[in-house]
Amino acid sequence: MSKSSNAIEKAPAENSIADDKNEAPLGLTPREIVAELDRYIVGQTEAKKMVAIALRNRARRRQLDPSLRDEVNPKNILMIGPTGCGKTEIARRLARLAGAPFLKVEATKYTEVGYVGRDVESMIRDLVDVAINMLREERRAERIEAARRRAEDRILDLLLPRSRPSRRSTAETAESELEEGEALTATQRYMRTREKLRVQLQQGLLDDRIIEVEMRRSSAPVIGGMMIGNPAELEVELRNMMDRLMPQQPKKVEMSVREAREFLTDEEADRMLDMDKIIREALKLAQESGIIFVDEMDKIAGRHGGAGPDVSREGVQRDILPIVEGSTVFTKYGLVNTEHILFIAAGAFTISKPSDLIPELQGRFPLRVQLKPLTVEDFRRILTEPKNALTRQYQALLETEGVSVEFTPDGIDEIAQTAYRANEQSENIGARRLYTVMEKVTEDLSFNAPELAGSKVVIDADYVRAHVGDIVKNVDLSKFIL
Repeated sequence: MSKSSNAIEKAPAENSIADDKNEAPLGLTPREIVAELDRYIVGQTEAKKMVAIALRNRARRRQLDPSLRDEVNPKNILMIGPTGCGKTEIARRLARLAGAPFLKVEATKYTEVGYVGRDVESMIRDLVDVAINMLREERRAERIEAARRRAEDRILDLLLPRSRPSRRSTAETAESELEEGEALTATQRYMRTREKLRVQLQQGLLDDRIIEVEMRRSSAPVIGGMMIGNPAELEVELRNMMDRLMPQQPKKVEMSVREAREFLTDEEADRMLDMDKIIREALKLAQESGIIFVDEMDKIAGRHGGAGPDVSREGVQRDILPIVEGSTVFTKYGLVNTEHILFIAAGAFTISKPSDLIPELQGRFPLRVQLKPLTVEDFRRILTEPKNALTRQYQALLETEGVSVEFTPDGIDEIAQTAYRANEQSENIGARRLYTVMEKVTEDLSFNAPELAGSKVVIDADYVRAHVGDIVKNVDLSKFIL
């Protein structure tokens, strides 16, 4: 990744929690953002350009005078296209590139107020949790070396406990310099032995030794009060409250030095964190840089009254509306304003259409982009071009068994053609069809890999046809298998 890419990955976490600083760098240009997305996602240039501009506008907004900055709101995006064409992946990669908290939710899992189920405000609470966990892991990574040293010291204390000094009488206090010198020598001898043990510990020579570790209760504070949500959320809150009311007594557990090193490092890293500061920064980060991807918007489209599962569709839209417009949501960590959260909605809209959404909600997604169905050439590029291409994944997986796999150009063409035909004959699930076809092609190879260690397998067009050809010819069978 380029230096400019690294700059944008680190900038948002720092700039979003800054007060009124205008010297923050803009980071990647829209063209560079599209180039980064091209490394993982094939095609869909129009969608990539739109999200790149949205990300760049966030950086531009940070350069504005504070009096104007609060007036500039993100322009939410509605992606329209069939499943498997890259909608979710574009949003996910964008958030990762920006170093921003990202949450993917399905509109269908929310219900209108008054019905049993999750309320729409829970997406904001989940985004705050994501932001806290993200910052917590960043701060832990910064302190992990210090935590390892502390964990080593605690293990050495257990392996070589310092003997307790006995009480000395008044006469013994006035001892000779010779005895004082002997006591000093004993201390030096202890430290010398301790350092030898430290070297053995770092070399892994003591990993299998069993020690008794005292498990301490986490000191991380819990901010805020109880949130009343669905029964599952309420159960978790009640359990946490009972843990705080009745703190557990430290207990001793036997484990190997290898396990103790990992456990104590995690414990020490957590103890070094300032959770109050992390929570404050996470709230600001979620407000200023958060991205929420709302999938399956087409499933809640429709303004016609009815009964059964359709009765709350319009109600869910009306509940989502104030969140997207900009409102203040109460979370157990504090208040979160949603005005500057970027919402990216998506849906296939094969049965319904965007105009079936209520007008107010349509107005809150002013930017719309139509994603194109994938062609045979797109499938071929997906198999070879992205950094995480499927062919590379399967080659790496089988290499762990000592099996070398080579995909020939005609073999890749045949896989792409098979996936495309399967999409035409049954449901079009886009690039996800490649997973199914690739699994069928490599099924026998994966099963027999332990017995094929040291061999090389060439997957060409004939190999592909031998494993999936009959299935594709049988249309009825392909609907169930492919």
